[in-house]
Amino acid sequence: MGGNLGLAALVSPRAPAVNAGLGSLPRLCSVTRTGHRETAMRIRTSLTALALAIAGAAPLPAAAQQMDFEGMSSAEREAFGAEVRTYLLENPEVLMEAISTLEDRQTQAQAQAVGDAIASNANAIYASETDWTGGNPEGDVTLVEFFDYRCGYCRRAFPEIEELVETDGDIRLVLKEFPILGEQSVLASRFAIAVRQLHGDEAYKDTHDALLTMRGDVGEASLSQLAEALDLDPAPILEAMTGDEVTEVIEANYALGQALQINGTPSFIMGDQLIGGYLPLGQMQALVDQTRED
Repeated sequence: MGGNLGLAALVSPRAPAVNAGLGSLPRLCSVTRTGHRETAMRIRTSLTALALAIAGAAPLPAAAQQMDFEGMSSAEREAFGAEVRTYLLENPEVLMEAISTLEDRQTQAQAQAVGDAIASNANAIYASETDWTGGNPEGDVTLVEFFDYRCGYCRRAFPEIEELVETDGDIRLVLKEFPILGEQSVLASRFAIAVRQLHGDEAYKDTHDALLTMRGDVGEASLSQLAEALDLDPAPILEAMTGDEVTEVIEANYALGQALQINGTPSFIMGDQLIGGYLPLGQMQALVDQTRED
């Protein structure tokens, strides 16, 4: 192989355009973050459905209830608009109640859509031969993690997931390579996948653990050093990581992530739930217990 890995050439053109976190959980890595502009946009979007939401949240003035909206003239519409404006200024809490109602409905609809997507893609999620599987192979709960080696929250979750699987004893763990944070993330995933294809599951897990604790930049030199530290010959791995078989694994995970509306790492699937973002060990155990009860 040449003097470098051709970073740009190794980045899949189909990588998902990820954005801010899933649901209300902020503790995940993504390309962009939610800020004031996004918050303002969310409020403006909610306002487009304000009339309907208000109708369900609080009574409109009597005059408004009696109006024939379809047959209103321009003057009547203007008068009605002025009356609604006055009502909202006098009752501003209705605005927040309406937005809250709308967002609750949107959250419920998204959860239903994700649940349906999980059911439709169950085989790809839980039984793909391209994924490393560990823990208890007969476990009554399967925990699937979409991760990026350069994600700080994935690194934070790593020892806690290991502890969760070990102490619980009845969890089957599935790891899905989901490099979304740039070229070094893709290189790390390509390297790990190539190790698994060439050397099997045990070597992959050793590589996975090392990459999640690795300091410094990811490149040909650092990956070669890592391979040597794991008693692996770096040359065949560096060659294999540019191959189509490795690319297919990453692109399949991108497609699956898009189908599941995954837009950050770490993201976890348990049962019919998608958990977007890092959760402390205790909360993860509580979700495992809840999944068992369900």
